[in-house]
Amino acid sequence: MSNEKIALFTIFGGTGDLAQRKLYPSLFKLYQKGYLKDHFAVIGTARRPWTDDHYHEVISDSLADLNADQETVTQFASHFYYQSHDVTDAEHYRTLKKLSKKLDAQYGLQGNRIFYLAMAPNFFGTIAQHLRSENILTDNGFNRVIIEKPFGHDYESAKELNDQLTATFNENQIYRIDHYLGKEMIQNITAIRFGNNIWESLWNNRYIDNVQITLSEKLGVEERAVYYDNSGALRDMVQNHILQILSLLTMDQPVEFTENDIDVEKVKALRSLRPLKPEEVATNFVRGQYGAGDDAKAYRDEDKISSDSNTDTFVAGKVMIDNYRWSGVPFYIRTGKRLADKFTRIDVVFKRPVVNIFNHEDVRANDDAATSLDPNILTINVEPTEGFELRMNAKAIGQGFATTPVKLNYSHDAEATAGSPEAYERLLHDALNGDATNFTHWQEVADSWKFVDVIQKYWDEHQPEFPNYRPGTMGPDAADELLRQDGHRWVYRN
Repeated sequence: MSNEKIALFTIFGGTGDLAQRKLYPSLFKLYQKGYLKDHFAVIGTARRPWTDDHYHEVISDSLADLNADQETVTQFASHFYYQSHDVTDAEHYRTLKKLSKKLDAQYGLQGNRIFYLAMAPNFFGTIAQHLRSENILTDNGFNRVIIEKPFGHDYESAKELNDQLTATFNENQIYRIDHYLGKEMIQNITAIRFGNNIWESLWNNRYIDNVQITLSEKLGVEERAVYYDNSGALRDMVQNHILQILSLLTMDQPVEFTENDIDVEKVKALRSLRPLKPEEVATNFVRGQYGAGDDAKAYRDEDKISSDSNTDTFVAGKVMIDNYRWSGVPFYIRTGKRLADKFTRIDVVFKRPVVNIFNHEDVRANDDAATSLDPNILTINVEPTEGFELRMNAKAIGQGFATTPVKLNYSHDAEATAGSPEAYERLLHDALNGDATNFTHWQEVADSWKFVDVIQKYWDEHQPEFPNYRPGTMGPDAADELLRQDGHRWVYRN
């Protein structure tokens, strides 16, 4: 049975950085693996007046790091066509429709359409409206639209954007991409939880003390300065990536491992987030902005950043979930730029034994100090290392009965991960299959914004003391104090 997928991709923003860094290499990998073969075509659109030949050169250049043979690259690029396009001009859509029909017949695409909007969100509604008014959607195949974040700037703008999209597309045709949901170890969360009774039976407030989610970035804003200064870490990372991870960690077991059942449970988890009152924001969330370091500029000195910018480049927070499973368990989150290193990890900290039977002089050697039991910690390493680590207590070698923490480690084999699909490749394949399990649904977006908007509004109304952390650290001291006031500390400390 053939694994070949049949579709016409139309990429709005086909000359952009995202298309060249992520989309074209991902489509090529699908081509190498036979998921795309003879019956696919790609139309790239943007304002630049490129020719097809120049477009093919750009495609080829974008694949340079993959060390592919030139003949395969040339064959792949021959499926790509370029149209100079103004997304506000109806006449350009009529030209796009003619080219789409031509390619459909030429490649036998069966009317299957995937529209990828790799552009600023303020154009999403305009594009969707013209796709409908110019009858570019087909009746004999599928029509799917993939959109990039940011999906709105707050709940109201997100709802307005969603209303514009749903005027053309049904919810089951809209694929809101969050590349974190395409990462191997994020997808592993459901396997760990629901594939192992040892964990699912302990996955509740009776046994778990706290959970920590860290998305750490070593670099600064780089080429994203203009976007980032209008967004900040809360909107850029917490509203989407972190709350999506949180929903996977906290949702109840779905009836079946299907898109609809998983979405139902994720939405229930997000609706269980304890909403913050404005006066609670300061005691539950910390914001930061990096200053200057030995070899790094302060955020306010970065190119295209205002010298008095109050944009947050770091966020730490305590999130509570009000349901039977998680009541009383704090979920600590943090993310930021110019931190100690680049990594993503989840630390599940279990409660200590109620009684420490080893902390008794009769079971210790004469010169042993009192023995304390560390908490068991399950760490899910998402990147750059992919794997699991379990910290548990064991007897220390030697006389007496002192205990010591030991680690059980598993990391994915380097050879296996080298052939594993990158997040965009995985998600594009899912979209071709019509599987939106690892995409974000509207109600998830809505509930996430409602939670984050309270925090952002409070911050907008209160002047911060920036900058408040040095590059190369794990953020401001207040992030450590956030846990210390609960008698906890971050598992990862630099």
